Amino acid sequence: MKKLTFAVCILLTTHTIGYATTTVPAELVGNAEAGKVKSTNLACVGCHGTDGNSLGPTFPNLAGQHASYMVQQLQAFKSGARSDPSMTPMAMPLTEQDMVDLAAYYTSQTVKMSTASEDSVKLGQKIYRGGNKKTGLPACAGCHGPQGLGNPVANYPVLNSQHQEYTVKQLKDYRSGARKPEGNAAIMRDIATKMSEDEMKVVTDYMQGLH
Repeated sequence: MKKLTFAVCILLTTHTIGYATTTVPAELVGNAEAGKVKSTNLACVGCHGTDGNSLGPTFPNLAGQHASYMVQQLQAFKSGARSDPSMTPMAMPLTEQDMVDLAAYYTSQTVKMSTASEDSVKLGQKIYRGGNKKTGLPACAGCHGPQGLGNPVANYPVLNSQHQEYTVKQLKDYRSGARKPEGNAAIMRDIATKMSEDEMKVVTDYMQGLH
């Protein structure tokens, strides 16, 4: 079997995560095959599925997500900059090599397309592509792109086909301060405070069906 590797190290050399800057040694290269084995051994599959398509709407899909973003979040869970009762203990024993291998595997997988409800498409699309001028809410597409593919250089994650329930929770955590983004992601705190719960629901439903 051909050995699959992903040179995610180029994007991962230095990132601001939570309250601190974490550095990944430039010589680390993610190995997707090793990541696949580790995803099973480390029990990642129990929540995120064997191919990164999660087993429930409260767990994020990881298939096709940017490797740089996944490593950044794993580092944040391990350092305590981001806290979650499930992910924090999972991330604690991970080495930097584990992180880049897992990221290489999941980014090589294909996310399963989902759908949005017809009731959400019109308003959700309006918010995603144009924001809300009355409240100063910027368009989601400005950072995450017209198709929700994000920006790996800026570490803006892929949002298309992500579970609505998971994404709504993240927006609420940004708004409440439970999730404390720094660096390029700090804008999410301001964005979430400008969103009503109805706006959160329709735009995340729209993103769930975005292809």
